[in-house]
Amino acid sequence: MNELMIPLDTKSLTPLYQQIEEYLKQEIQEGRLVAGMRLPSSRALSANLLVSRSTIETAYDQLVAEGYIEPVAYKGYYVCEIEGIYFQKAEYTKQNNPEKTEIKQRRKLQKYRYDFALNGIAPESFPTHTWKQLAKQVLSDSTEEIFAQGNPYGEDSFREAIAEYLYHARGVKCEKSQILVGAGNDYLLMVLATLFECNKKVAMENPTYLSAWYDLKHTGCSVCTVKSDEMGICIEELEKTGADVVYVMPSHQFPMGTVMPLKRRMELLRWADENQTYIIEDDYDSEFRYKGKPIPALQGFDKNERVIYIGTFSKSIAPSIRISYMALPKKLMRYYQSRYPFAVTISKVDQKIVELFLRNGHYERHLNRMRRLYKSKHDWILRWVKEEMSEICSCFGEHAGIHLLLRFHNGISEDEAVERAKSAGIRVYGLSEFFVQEKKETEAVVLIGYATLTEEEIKEALQILSRIWKKEY
Repeated sequence: MNELMIPLDTKSLTPLYQQIEEYLKQEIQEGRLVAGMRLPSSRALSANLLVSRSTIETAYDQLVAEGYIEPVAYKGYYVCEIEGIYFQKAEYTKQNNPEKTEIKQRRKLQKYRYDFALNGIAPESFPTHTWKQLAKQVLSDSTEEIFAQGNPYGEDSFREAIAEYLYHARGVKCEKSQILVGAGNDYLLMVLATLFECNKKVAMENPTYLSAWYDLKHTGCSVCTVKSDEMGICIEELEKTGADVVYVMPSHQFPMGTVMPLKRRMELLRWADENQTYIIEDDYDSEFRYKGKPIPALQGFDKNERVIYIGTFSKSIAPSIRISYMALPKKLMRYYQSRYPFAVTISKVDQKIVELFLRNGHYERHLNRMRRLYKSKHDWILRWVKEEMSEICSCFGEHAGIHLLLRFHNGISEDEAVERAKSAGIRVYGLSEFFVQEKKETEAVVLIGYATLTEEEIKEALQILSRIWKKEY
């Protein structure tokens, strides 16, 4: 599908992205957009509707978070198969859309009243006014140069701003020449797989961030899993794999929420030094810590250039920003520059806007606001679970990130907890969904994200869960 005629009211108080989101929801609910149907690209739809691409991406991101559509790498966005709302069945789905088979079918989705989504942001938190001002400044001050093809690794001034920020905020030690920017972590992992010539064995924790697992697996790398404990990936088990590369999230491991202590970090660095291997450090959720002082990035302790550092602005600003960055060891960067002259995947305009957002102090102020907002939600959930749900479950993975884990000890299973929540119009996520192989543990654990819901919505949903998760319910 290349076009969608969406009626927009530019004079309405309802933001354009929300009008687009609500229109697409209705089309899906009423069966006019059927399961497996491909939506127009953000670029095509923005051109068709005469709105910015970021407006379309914000609407799409929210629809992804709510389970209406799903992104397929290198293909686009597709309508999910959804239970619980009317769908018009169509032969199109089965016969005329072979790409539907590439859509993940693990989850049978329905329309939820409350979705404890694990990605996304608090919609009201986006610094719209500041962003508009910076965009206007960039375009008004620009010359023809900003519309020319850019540096394939990212604009020098932008990479310099990232390097400076990483040093002061995360203790990352790198020069701007080591920074490579790209449109999302998926793209950067694809670059790494190409850099490794797809013949490396990559170890990952289990459970893990499945998107990264798919990215590495589907680009030809051999991927194995390693169990983890309360301190992170088990080094003894890692040594047995013979891996050339290990992918870790030491700041806040997804999904377990583990913060890797300094002792384990040093053991991991020693493993890399002794075996001449590389560590991919995904600094997941490092911006959001609510207790104590954050441990600096693993890369900052690396004396022998064994760590490849990856970060993103998608979690802290908005998913639609789609700007990630990677700090490569100098040797790897030189090799990349000599072999793979890929074109940059982010426009100069977007790079300049984010650069000014960083340099002018807007990003730091934005993060402080977000931390206060998320900490308030985080703390309320902890109190409620402790005071009202202690006979049902307990929290872990707390004090960082934008999700918590609930471990049940009243006898109900993970599947039962998820299904009871689903029947009440509440979406929670079973831990077993994030294991590469079938989960072997018997404990019942679910994940709840709190970024996209308001505090009032969180309170309403947890009050319902407090009732329906009782064993005798």
